[in-house]
Amino acid sequence: MNTTLSIDDPHDQLAGTRWELDPSGSTAEFHVPNLWGLVKVHGRFAGLDGQLEVDEHGARRLHLKIDASSLDTGNRRRDRHLKSADFFDADGHPEVDFRSTRISDAPGGGLRVEGELRAGAGRVGIELAPTTRRTGDDIEIEAETTVDQRLLGMTASPLGMIRTPATLTVRARLRRVA
Repeated sequence: MNTTLSIDDPHDQLAGTRWELDPSGSTAEFHVPNLWGLVKVHGRFAGLDGQLEVDEHGARRLHLKIDASSLDTGNRRRDRHLKSADFFDADGHPEVDFRSTRISDAPGGGLRVEGELRAGAGRVGIELAPTTRRTGDDIEIEAETTVDQRLLGMTASPLGMIRTPATLTVRARLRRVA
């Protein structure tokens, strides 16, 4: 059963609920054009946490935290460089963080999520159009967006090899806790 998590639906049973991310059913991945756009570097983060809160009036808040040190591209040397101050600065900024600033129903159905992404030393506003689905007692959310990583202070690019934008994809399973 698909749902838009609509605040206008009088049968909406999400009001006054809190949902937590199930790490075993969730992924956060990225890919970035490399070698002057000829290949893509793919990576994923293993450490995820987050929640969705729907207050008694139906207002929604979404928060996603990603452990920056859990980054894995399948290449240890590249991972060390991506975790360094040139990119994610996992020591100084251990979390990649997304917080919604506004969640509204999109025209024609679905959701429109606006928020702030913080990674490394930078922050950037992003907009998402996630797909949502109820599966039993869980909610599954999938969202993809592109980000110019230079706006996050990630400007290292030996010989101009790393291109923009980075594509971020999150698939989250949320379990009701309240």
